[in-house]
Amino acid sequence: MLTDDRRRGIVAAVRRRGSVPVADLAQSFAASEATIRRDLEQLAADGQVRRVRGGACDPRGDAHPEPDPRRFEQVARDAVGPKREMAQRAAAQVADGDVIALDIGTTVAAMCPFLLGRSITVVTSSLAVVRGLAGARDVELVVLGGILRPTYGSLVGPLTESALRQLRVDRAFLGTSGIRADGTVLDTTPSEVPIKRGLLDIATVSCLLADHEKLPGTGYLEVAPLARFDQLVTDRKPSARELDLPPDSDLEVLTP
Repeated sequence: MLTDDRRRGIVAAVRRRGSVPVADLAQSFAASEATIRRDLEQLAADGQVRRVRGGACDPRGDAHPEPDPRRFEQVARDAVGPKREMAQRAAAQVADGDVIALDIGTTVAAMCPFLLGRSITVVTSSLAVVRGLAGARDVELVVLGGILRPTYGSLVGPLTESALRQLRVDRAFLGTSGIRADGTVLDTTPSEVPIKRGLLDIATVSCLLADHEKLPGTGYLEVAPLARFDQLVTDRKPSARELDLPPDSDLEVLTP
């Protein structure tokens, strides 16, 4: 396929789907991922697509852009080693009888194996969490309804937000795409931000899971200040340059 034809096809695919991963484009156009990345860089320079981590999205102001078009399974491959240890540390905060909420995200979903055998109630909009805990005899699952976000296997939208407002949980565990040094917790997906804010509103204790790569990480949407959280679970204690906490901060920083 000629370069110009391939690039026109890429633009059409991005506009049709809203966002497309590099791997999907490479398969569709029988090209290497390196070739697709070069195409995307040129198309982004021309203003025809917007380059994002892992792929490209439509720059024309889609109401629900997908800034990170990688599928959950692709991101989950990174949820090993330190992230698994973080998940175990977070799960250790849960007591039998607790009602907890689990956000979307691979690190939060990695908590599931450490919750098996616990007598708890779990509220979630993550299908990965549902799959991870569906066979647990003592775990009662409350699955929030909503519109399916296929890329990440999460449920979003007004129905999800309405359901959250009817609940109260002992602990909520959230993920993030980045934390600025001033403590601003960020995300990259507009449809997920109201869900995260809703989880903070219904939780007695809120815990944020973020490895050192999330300091500062990425993101252009503000979820909440870090002061809204009671705990931060990370793989190593952040430096003052990475996270400038005020002297009177009550944030508990937990590491494996």
